[in-house]
Amino acid sequence: MKKTVFALIALFCVLQIFSQQSQKINKNGKTILERFMPPENYKRVDAADHSFAKFLRTYPLKEYGSPVLLYDGKRKSHDVHVSVFDMAILNVDLIQCADAVIKLRSEYLYQEKRYSEIQFHITNGMLVPFSKYAEGQRVIVSGNTTSWKDGYKSGYSKSVFEEYLKFIYTYAGTYSLAMESLSKSLSNIQPGDFFIYGGSPGHVVLVLDLAIDQSTGKKIMLLGQSYMPSQEFHILKSYDDISPWYYVEDKILETPEWTFQKGSLKGFK
Repeated sequence: MKKTVFALIALFCVLQIFSQQSQKINKNGKTILERFMPPENYKRVDAADHSFAKFLRTYPLKEYGSPVLLYDGKRKSHDVHVSVFDMAILNVDLIQCADAVIKLRSEYLYQEKRYSEIQFHITNGMLVPFSKYAEGQRVIVSGNTTSWKDGYKSGYSKSVFEEYLKFIYTYAGTYSLAMESLSKSLSNIQPGDFFIYGGSPGHVVLVLDLAIDQSTGKKIMLLGQSYMPSQEFHILKSYDDISPWYYVEDKILETPEWTFQKGSLKGFK
């Protein structure tokens, strides 16, 4: 009899968790803003129009339940996601974790016509601004030596922009992204920041959204990633009863495919 009672209690608790989660997810929502509701007592932080935070919150999502596809069209084998960004990737193994973060940041700046801010270091330390590509210059790579050369297609067209990004995907990574970004304290965290370990291999997850408990001031966040091999950018599940949200805490951050040590939060300059 006691076992039956305990089993019913356990089942009730599980159903309660699923019920709470279903209340936080609108499966018909087309964006983070529409699909993922903060838990009770939490309120999203403000996001100004034309901000990176607003860009991420309103980025189109694929239909709820869509699998994460790899660059070759195969499905990702590990079930770690709750939704997938409707963001095209190349059919080669090129857009991995850091590349996807760079792509989102660059697409936001390009949409806002903030062309001069689109610039990234590659692994050998060279700064590669998009503005030089727009002037008709390209980087010539010979071993670990790089130099600029004139005489190529110029302008701020989408084709020049995509050519620029493909070069960055090829020669940048978590190491260069970690080196060029600014360390941040958790007290100043905002959407568009990222947790990163720069290495080979390394990894990075992007903070997509942020909400605050109106009573306690406790913060929670949504996290997104690409991974190896190249795959669609996806929103991660979490291990807590507030999944897919994560608590913002001053301790090791456990995500489904990577563990980030304390002090791993960084942001774009």
